[in-house]
Amino acid sequence: MPIRRLSPLLVNQIAAGEVVERPASVVKELVENAIDAEATRIRIEIDRGGHERIEVVDDGNGIDREELPLALESHATSKIVEPSDLDGVSTMGFRGEALASIASVSRVVIRSRARNADEASLIEGEGDRREGPRPAAGPVGTSVAVHQLFGRVPARRKFLKSEAAEMRRISRIVQRLSMSHPDIAFTLVSNGRTTLELQARSSTRKRVLDVMGPELDEQMLDLDVSRDGVRLWGLVGLPEVARPTSQHQQIYLNGRPISDRSISHALREAYRGLIEPSRHPTAVLFLQVEPTRVDVNVHPAKTEVRFRDDRLVHSVVRRGILECLEAADLTPNLGVSPQVETPGSRRLFGAGGSGAAGRGGSGHVSNTFDRSEGRGPRGFEMDEARRVAQDMAQVPPAIPSPVPSAPVLQVHKTFLVTEDERGLVIIDQHALHERVMFERLLARVESGPLPSQRLLVPEVIDADTSHFEGLDRLEPLMARLGLEATPSGPRTIALHAVPVLLFERGVSGAAFFRDLLERAGEGDLLIADQEEALREVLDMMACKAAVKAGDQLTARELADLIEMRESIERSSNCPHGRPTSLRLSMEDLERQFGRR
Repeated sequence: MPIRRLSPLLVNQIAAGEVVERPASVVKELVENAIDAEATRIRIEIDRGGHERIEVVDDGNGIDREELPLALESHATSKIVEPSDLDGVSTMGFRGEALASIASVSRVVIRSRARNADEASLIEGEGDRREGPRPAAGPVGTSVAVHQLFGRVPARRKFLKSEAAEMRRISRIVQRLSMSHPDIAFTLVSNGRTTLELQARSSTRKRVLDVMGPELDEQMLDLDVSRDGVRLWGLVGLPEVARPTSQHQQIYLNGRPISDRSISHALREAYRGLIEPSRHPTAVLFLQVEPTRVDVNVHPAKTEVRFRDDRLVHSVVRRGILECLEAADLTPNLGVSPQVETPGSRRLFGAGGSGAAGRGGSGHVSNTFDRSEGRGPRGFEMDEARRVAQDMAQVPPAIPSPVPSAPVLQVHKTFLVTEDERGLVIIDQHALHERVMFERLLARVESGPLPSQRLLVPEVIDADTSHFEGLDRLEPLMARLGLEATPSGPRTIALHAVPVLLFERGVSGAAFFRDLLERAGEGDLLIADQEEALREVLDMMACKAAVKAGDQLTARELADLIEMRESIERSSNCPHGRPTSLRLSMEDLERQFGRR
């Protein structure tokens, strides 16, 4: 087949395959044009999920009549002129192919009136046919109506989702664009019914809460940091509002919604150990970077970018969120239901039945104030904990300090109950001790290998192929972890040394190492990322070495654990992300007892 020049229509239809993926793509392009036109109000009307009609109306600057034909031509734009302009793009759109591509696969009607014009003008485009421009009635601004999307390309139309599914995508696009432009009012109408009404706001926080829900007001932290020409600001959620998916994470660069793996990774790293690995932080992040330091011309849909210094951006995001979280009180409030009174009885804490520890209850509460020195089955080895802690710099407490000499109760050998200036604090003894052990192990290993205890007689572990593969993968980390092991036969591995911590805490080194080999051999540990793998192994150590539910603690051990809670970072959550503490505020207590 000979080489031939493609027709303009075919070129635009090919471009439409990149730019116009579905109705939500059309909405995105048209709304971005309205934003660039300095609109203060944008109205989006959708019929049948965008299959039938999409219309975006704005009160922006409008288009002069003589320029309307160019609006439907490929690569015609008012936003760039010279090649050097691509090095500093500051507008939402700039490629100049969206309207031409949309017109190649549908019928487009544009009605526009410039601010200095006496009347509006109208132009229609469908495929390679154009009609107009001609005079028309209309206010200042522009309306673009798209009819029968993909009507000229039936094969593409068959791939559209249901009307409801396409409408959900459109709604998400409008919400995303609205959050970065709070000074613009947005209205979204579906089949004649208003589904979203956002008034112009004076602050981004108010607009974000309009979209994400005002109930998050007290659970979103304000963030604003700058470093080396990069400014990061926005809202980050408390760990307790983490979600099962990443849909509640929004990232913007210079007002443009983007997707960026490096920034998403920095966000996850900032929350490491504060939320469960299967959950995702809630965050709305805005980055401001000099346009010349970023390439936005990477992807036709403009959702991906390339930073000149992505390491700097990653560092600013991670460190900025870390500092924001460290400065906050991350102890979750134990919400209680309003009082429910029934004849002759009153229910407390919104739960049925009497409390196990109440009068006449069968629950056991251990009073540790008798200063009994009897040691439970697995108490603390405080000498070792203090020795490991010597290498760790002191950090500011991440939570309010308890009331001086606050009493501590151990309940059911599992939970500790104490107080701070805000109310009653309930602590999971295993989760808190696990966090303490993890942070101190991490601080120690960052300054050198963990102290190691050599075994007089090596422990022999039965091994299969996966165990040997795990041993090979773990080899780069072994010395840092205080572990030493070698193959000792075709189906055995000899363990020669274990970390002192495991030895002194009475943890079976062989059982721990066997579990570690299995995880490494099955690929559960990301050994390619050594720091990631190191944290996971330290987490395993901390979990094995920490006190367990059911361990009786002495008064001294209780006091030491509460003291350690104040001296470590992220004491509000265990390394797995579960909360270590819950607070029942004085306000809730007073409400339950009828004092309010």
